[in-house]
Amino acid sequence: MERKFLVTGDGSVTIHLPEWNEQYHSKHGAVQEAEHVFLQAGLDFYLEQTNRKMPVHILEIGFGTGLNAFLSLVKAATEEIGIVYTGVEAYPVSLEEVTQLNYPKIAKAEAFSELFEKMHGVAWEQLHEIRPGFTLKKQQKKFSSIKDEQAYDLIYFDAFGARVQPELWTEEIFQLMFQSLKEYGVLVTYAAKGSVRRAMLAVGFQVEKLPGPPGKREMLRVVKIPGKAS
Repeated sequence: MERKFLVTGDGSVTIHLPEWNEQYHSKHGAVQEAEHVFLQAGLDFYLEQTNRKMPVHILEIGFGTGLNAFLSLVKAATEEIGIVYTGVEAYPVSLEEVTQLNYPKIAKAEAFSELFEKMHGVAWEQLHEIRPGFTLKKQQKKFSSIKDEQAYDLIYFDAFGARVQPELWTEEIFQLMFQSLKEYGVLVTYAAKGSVRRAMLAVGFQVEKLPGPPGKREMLRVVKIPGKAS
């Protein structure tokens, strides 16, 4: 599938797939979207609710360009938070493509540029310490292959949209997400479609609509409440 680079609204670069008319991040701003959806509504919310800075176990559905992982690493470094990060991706971005991504500059985190490159350069299927307090394991597999149970505090659900890959937004997938989360674990996603919300409710999540990032009216955040499993 053809892949092109697109400069988004905040100046950050994303990868565009013309055949699907889809991109890895919002065309209104890749860094803005990631910070709003995954850092502020996800990691910040989780830390506020739990009042903890012990290692937070994060699962990312769609490691992609590594943007969400990079921003989480920067936060871990600047606020002294421990993070154990697992990124699942069926079709990894190439190292050549990574060189075109300008996330450290746009996120005003150029001091961490080498660590962004390191995240992409380390071997898959192995746990690596990217910096003290931040470990990363990249797994190349389909999301339907995730069989973890109560392993994660927080899930960044950043799959391609339901318009192009509806099979990634089903009750079956969200049941796997439910099983993967610890009690009171949180999942955040940029999506807000009614069908997605209903699938989340069906497997037992407590679902909340939130204001979306620039260019999007709403997003979803869900919590795994004990005793609510379907």
